[in-house]
Amino acid sequence: MDEFKKNLKESTGFRVFIYLMALLVCTLVGGAVTLFLAVGNNIDLLKLGQGISSALMFIAPPLILYAFTRKQPMREIGFRKPNSAWMLLIGVALMFVSLPLTNLFGDWNEKMNFGSAFESLEALLKQMEDAASELTDRMLQVDTIWGLLVNLLVIALIPAIGEELTFRGMLQQALHRGCKNAHVAVFLSAFIFSFIHFQFYGFLPRMFLGLILGYLFYYSGSLWTSILMHFVNNGAAVVVAYLEHKGLTDVDYEHFGATSNVWLLLLSLVVTVGLIVLCNKIKTKYGRKQ
Repeated sequence: MDEFKKNLKESTGFRVFIYLMALLVCTLVGGAVTLFLAVGNNIDLLKLGQGISSALMFIAPPLILYAFTRKQPMREIGFRKPNSAWMLLIGVALMFVSLPLTNLFGDWNEKMNFGSAFESLEALLKQMEDAASELTDRMLQVDTIWGLLVNLLVIALIPAIGEELTFRGMLQQALHRGCKNAHVAVFLSAFIFSFIHFQFYGFLPRMFLGLILGYLFYYSGSLWTSILMHFVNNGAAVVVAYLEHKGLTDVDYEHFGATSNVWLLLLSLVVTVGLIVLCNKIKTKYGRKQ
């Protein structure tokens, strides 16, 4: 019986079943809560609903999966000490030095055209994108410290924890075990991470972000690194939007760090690649096998 339980827990099919069941139940509960709180279109209740829904969809399922199938669930999903404290500093630095490249990918993405044959699809995608942007703008428009803190929790911290658990801790590690190639695992998890947001006109910059997060998770061996980076990325937009709403800056949070200067873009590329290469060297010297 013990051998059967062991084989069952190590079965890919069983793990997929556990995850999908947990995801289904959590999504249904999260959706019901969101619909209930959305009555009246109160923005504060909408934020609460989004926070609960995000936690249920992205945080709970991978934790449930690892709790059922792993001896040390928190450690094995990625909550380990980074192999070097430098990884945390480099990760945060990367979020800022890569901003010009991220915005460049965003500009390319926005200029994509499907052609006349797909005009209706393009209109639908833009309509979905505009609706999502409108809701985000409403949520970001706060002028009190309390509102800022709530936004940092709901828009920055919860998604950072949940999405890193799901896409780096669970998915990227599973792909790495399956294909035995870290680069393929990072690329595929970044692609799925971007695709699952269902925002076509933000696909390229989000995938670029996923690649950076994926490599830093792989090189540092720790979810703490990618969670911190993800939080800094989201949190910077929240803070800039707050300062913009207060009239303390003219910077648009959607284009924070953007530049059309070719030399600055080239510098961003060189420093971004250089920091990632440095992380690879640190992993080679101090890293653990994932």
